[in-house]
Amino acid sequence: MTTDLAADHDTTTAANALHQLTDAYRRLNRTDRRRIARNANPELRAALAEVERTMALQRSPGSMAAILTDGREMQAPHLALIDRLFQRMARGERIKALITMPPRHGKSRRAARWAPLWYLTQHPDHRIMIASYGADLAEEHSRWIRDAIVAYGPHIGIALHAGSKAANRFDLADPHTGDRLEGGLVAAGVGGGLTGKGAHLAIVDDPIKDAADAESPTMRRRLWEWWTAVLNTRLEPTGSILVIQTRWHEQDLAGKILEGPDADEWIRLDLPAICDADDDPLGRPLGAALWPKRYGRRALAQFRRAVGERVWWALYQQKPRPLEGGVWQWPWITDHRITAAQLRGVDLTRIVVAVDTAGGADDTNDETGLTAAGRTADGDLYVLADRSGRMGADTWGHEACRLAIQVQADAIVVESNFGGDMAAQLVRQAWRELQQNGDTAGLLMPAIVEVHAKQGKRLRAEPIAQLYAQGRVHHVGEYPRLEGQLVTWIPGMDSPDRMDALVHALTELADPATASVGSSSYSDRRLSGRR
Repeated sequence: MTTDLAADHDTTTAANALHQLTDAYRRLNRTDRRRIARNANPELRAALAEVERTMALQRSPGSMAAILTDGREMQAPHLALIDRLFQRMARGERIKALITMPPRHGKSRRAARWAPLWYLTQHPDHRIMIASYGADLAEEHSRWIRDAIVAYGPHIGIALHAGSKAANRFDLADPHTGDRLEGGLVAAGVGGGLTGKGAHLAIVDDPIKDAADAESPTMRRRLWEWWTAVLNTRLEPTGSILVIQTRWHEQDLAGKILEGPDADEWIRLDLPAICDADDDPLGRPLGAALWPKRYGRRALAQFRRAVGERVWWALYQQKPRPLEGGVWQWPWITDHRITAAQLRGVDLTRIVVAVDTAGGADDTNDETGLTAAGRTADGDLYVLADRSGRMGADTWGHEACRLAIQVQADAIVVESNFGGDMAAQLVRQAWRELQQNGDTAGLLMPAIVEVHAKQGKRLRAEPIAQLYAQGRVHHVGEYPRLEGQLVTWIPGMDSPDRMDALVHALTELADPATASVGSSSYSDRRLSGRR
């Protein structure tokens, strides 16, 4: 009897010691954990391996998926960004997130299946709502999650309640007692009801079925009414919401959200198939593919040829545009594009930088247009750079001057409609500061050409568009955002700042009166050697 008690005591002591050890092990960083595991005896190493497995199941949706599928579930940096949003929501942050990315890149499988499954393991007392364009798709997601709970429940610590296992609605239960918990999931199609308890997390995946629905004003209106009157009213006060979709139309759900009064409250994860911005969420260089291991540049180029430019820019680049009616046409740009190598054989007689400052007559503009262009003696025009972006008055003057130095511009064109005198002063001040710092490379300060856009936007833009139609304008490389603005602009719309800056630059260069010496005579011979 005494021996048995002693043995039990030793077993309990050993178990407590192992528990304390593994508890401390969890708090270590990965490097220290690996060092300890390498030096552990076989018994301890096995215990630590189980701890690592448990930690991985709890860490993130992607980590859990990798463990449960023995590494078969695909992983990628852009999917890890989705994981991070769910980690934040699981930690208690109230989040509104909008994810736009191309088809076949794993968005629904991660955001509407593995991620909500993982979220329920973290909060079995929370309820999730999943909505898609049709009830069938939403139920397919819900059924997958339900079946995953059946298959993996013992490993992830959750179970279904015996009396609530429907494909479109189920409740969770305590895996030990079978008692019903508060948590669960409900799924419905867009336009359908989401009755019952409120949601701590609402996921809207692919709210638009196809191009036909996207082009229908009636279908877009119904979607928006359902969004405002149904889905948003079902959220708990501290609930989070995630919309993940491929863009179809300028006024699709994502477009309406981005134009809404609470647009600034949304976290936007914009992931085009080909990187076209310096502020890419993944930090990709321009031109890099989103998932190169699965869809490289060559594969994406094949998609682009197969689907056409409009579908490519909407579904793959997340920049939808009108079907017709624009002043510019894509072939005018793409058929006359040249490379930087080809430009080396071109003699430019003039080069200008043009600036269109943010904030015009209204508050809708939020970018400063900053472009550079040049012309040859025979009148061909070349777009050399697009450095537009969100810049304050303390920034854009220096950026314009730096671009002018880089391309050796003879003039900087600034619009004088809104604070033009001040704009010119900002350029002069920025140049002086760069000159004092020795950053002007010994160049003369470019002339400042102030323009006042008295004519309507259509009258200013159409002559430049005609030069494109005649094949006289060549883009040196690709400028996705600028080109997207050109081909989507329709007379009557507010013209975007990138487009306005380019129109200013090309108008200055195309004007016969400025073809030889610029807007004013250059007595300092700054154009010497260019002709």
